[in-house]
Amino acid sequence: MAILLLPVVLGACAGDDSRESVVNIDNGTADQPFPENHRGELLAFMKTYLNNPVGVHDASVAEPVMRTVGGRQRYVSCLRYTAREADGSYRNPRERPIVYVNGRLDHMADNAAELCAGATYAPYPDLEHMTR
Repeated sequence: MAILLLPVVLGACAGDDSRESVVNIDNGTADQPFPENHRGELLAFMKTYLNNPVGVHDASVAEPVMRTVGGRQRYVSCLRYTAREADGSYRNPRERPIVYVNGRLDHMADNAAELCAGATYAPYPDLEHMTR
């Protein structure tokens, strides 16, 4: 049975090499472009990330700077905010690092103490004025 499947498996490996790969493999050594639209992307992300984007208080953001994330150089922007909870109350402010890859928002990281150490924050009123 295995011998009958061998031509199928080998045929799949011998594809058309003239096609350009659409996967951008980033090994962390390439220069990362500055995320020019970082505030707009961050605002769009937070609108979907928060259960209730209305009523955010004390929002501030730090400009993206290069940091080592997972052994790779990435632009990281740090965000502080206090979100309204489901019961309408407010808890302690949150500080979250936002990681950018190839100039685009990639993910929100957890290790704020390390990645946001020394960050200089500026008010971010757009986050406080979000609607549903």
